[in-house]
Amino acid sequence: MVEVCFQLGTPSMDEIKSRTNRILPFLQRWAINMLSVLVATHLVSGIRYDSLASLLVASLLLGILHVFLRPLLMVLSLPLLVVSFWLFSFFINAFLLYLVGALVAGFEITSFGAAFWGALIISLFSMLLNTLSDSGDTRVRISRSRVKIKAATAAKGDDGDGPVIDV
Repeated sequence: MVEVCFQLGTPSMDEIKSRTNRILPFLQRWAINMLSVLVATHLVSGIRYDSLASLLVASLLLGILHVFLRPLLMVLSLPLLVVSFWLFSFFINAFLLYLVGALVAGFEITSFGAAFWGALIISLFSMLLNTLSDSGDTRVRISRSRVKIKAATAAKGDDGDGPVIDV
């Protein structure tokens, strides 16, 4: 026997905050993904969209494929990834973008080359926006540190006080 309980009434403020805390990061990632796809459509001549709705659907489907299909493809192509020092992942991203172009009406990708360059632009632009908005797993830390200076570099006038970029 299955018991179904329905809670009638208005949700508490804690429930509303909990739902909002789950939805806002998703919407932020979707907006970043959509902006990245939009930039790729303007920079790569082989990627076109007919309407804003097709762009929204394409970016949503691309995000869904990245969450569910990309890990499976990464595991299946693990030997190629290791041999290529993980560069094969660009081809996986291009394949997923090409697949989105085939599935979404109004979103067209003319060739695999356009999908490759589009996926590269989407990846870089998404990384930039995720870093600037402090969302996702991308973290870039820039710090300045003092290092002990050797006598040879001190004679050249280099004080070792340059920027250090940790990625």
